[in-house]
Amino acid sequence: MSRRTAAIAVSLAAGALTAATALALVPGHRDPPAPTAAVHGLPPPVAPAFTPGAPRLLRATPYRSRWAPVRRRAPARRSPRRDAPIVADVSTRTPEGTVNIVSVLGHREDRAGAVWVRVGLPVLPNGSTGWVQRSALGGYGSVDTRLEVRLDALRATLYRAGRAVFRADVGVGIPAAPTPRGRFYVRNRLTRYASPTYGPVAFGTSARSATLTDWPGGGFVGIHGTDRPDLLPGRVSHGCIRMRNEDILRLDRLMPVGTPVTIR
Repeated sequence: MSRRTAAIAVSLAAGALTAATALALVPGHRDPPAPTAAVHGLPPPVAPAFTPGAPRLLRATPYRSRWAPVRRRAPARRSPRRDAPIVADVSTRTPEGTVNIVSVLGHREDRAGAVWVRVGLPVLPNGSTGWVQRSALGGYGSVDTRLEVRLDALRATLYRAGRAVFRADVGVGIPAAPTPRGRFYVRNRLTRYASPTYGPVAFGTSARSATLTDWPGGGFVGIHGTDRPDLLPGRVSHGCIRMRNEDILRLDRLMPVGTPVTIR
């Protein structure tokens, strides 16, 4: 290339740069859009609707309890082994026709790598537990509530995260059919039994009466309303826990299924 040709090339490049700079300074000027996938017949990229953050461990709390629905009928065994003795049969439905749930108390893995769950059982003797395979249960639910019933004081108190949020007088079992003491859980919420006898709403628990009960499922201890609020507080039932109708309706707004129940 001659010196003259080189000088002309440099002059042209400088002119192009000057023109581009001038355009960039013009108000409202925008560079032409970059080619997109649509130009080549492809759909434009989709921006993600959700970008997950970094995983973090859930904080442990003394107030949170877990439960799980029973998805497959399964035996509850004395220990987490396939050959361990069976202590109870865990069904998918309750006697009232609702989805059966169990309280979750712990986990363990056997030598074959199968996961077992220790659960509370609604059987006699009260307080019975057993081990079922994790595959028989659905996803876990959790609650931070706990109901305490004091038989000596004839009083029920609901706690949420350790703080009392509900109190009410109750009726409990007569001496010949006492309300059992122990640790249980709310198994279902029922409205089909709405009547003067059971009130507008009722809760079924995992507690069982060793003698008898006025619960329709037979043998289970329920928490329900009554058409005789004048008898409360008192020892007036066949094992169930009775509340005034306005109290059971208030409890219904505060206590979810799966709530642990302690009867002292």
